[in-house]
Amino acid sequence: MAEAQRRVGLVLARASRVLGEEPFYHEFIEGLERVLTPTGVSVLVKVVTDREAENESYERWAEHKRVSGVILVDLSPDDDRVELVKRLELPAVVLGAPSTAFGLPTVWTDDTDYAREAIRFLADRGHRVVGQLSGPLSFVHTRLRRDGAQAEAETLGVSLIQAEGDYSYESGRAATVELLAGKPTAIVCDNDVMALAVLDTLREHDLAVPGDVSVVAWDDSGLCQLAVPALSAISHDVVRIGEIAAKAMLDAMAGEPPAVYQAPPAHIVARDSTT
Repeated sequence: MAEAQRRVGLVLARASRVLGEEPFYHEFIEGLERVLTPTGVSVLVKVVTDREAENESYERWAEHKRVSGVILVDLSPDDDRVELVKRLELPAVVLGAPSTAFGLPTVWTDDTDYAREAIRFLADRGHRVVGQLSGPLSFVHTRLRRDGAQAEAETLGVSLIQAEGDYSYESGRAATVELLAGKPTAIVCDNDVMALAVLDTLREHDLAVPGDVSVVAWDDSGLCQLAVPALSAISHDVVRIGEIAAKAMLDAMAGEPPAVYQAPPAHIVARDSTT
């Protein structure tokens, strides 16, 4: 394959304002480039507004041989992208649960178990009404987190209130107001940006963190440590996840059989936002 064609494509179906706010993909791409760049493979990132535009990107890339492979993210149940990349004969790696991949290699994080761990963490600290601010329910990993949190809450006798956001600051503010109607003493968020929105919204409602409401973020970017108060978080090594995805991509480009690549274990880092 010609050197000019040695690119890995990553299409993100996100509003540009949402992507600009999210530290996750900046760190993930950093991890990809750490492994791919020394091998002469570059990363081509494209941001589109919807899934139809994403699929059109794969079709054009395949037709014009723009990329050597693609990384699929934010999969939904029975996601049509899996069959599309197979039909286009594009080597592909899925960032998500193996159940979404249908024969493609996956880089897997156990979202269900980590959501359960977050609920246990709060229940152990005496919280009995917990809000969960999730990402879009169209994503499999969101559903796994919600299911895990709900299962653990039922096991521990915790009342779980759930609201949906889109990972943006604005959606986090709106969802926080929705959750506050249920009077939670703690809120778990699906990303760091929405957790920052929770802090600001609680402050506007004269609720102290952690005195009145504890807050837990997900991913644990630098934003968590810079927040006031500093955010407790389910901490993932996102750069390392990117490195693993890059290795999986190189294997797929080399024709290796599909495999499950386990992401490094996450853990809860307790900071000033929880009691």
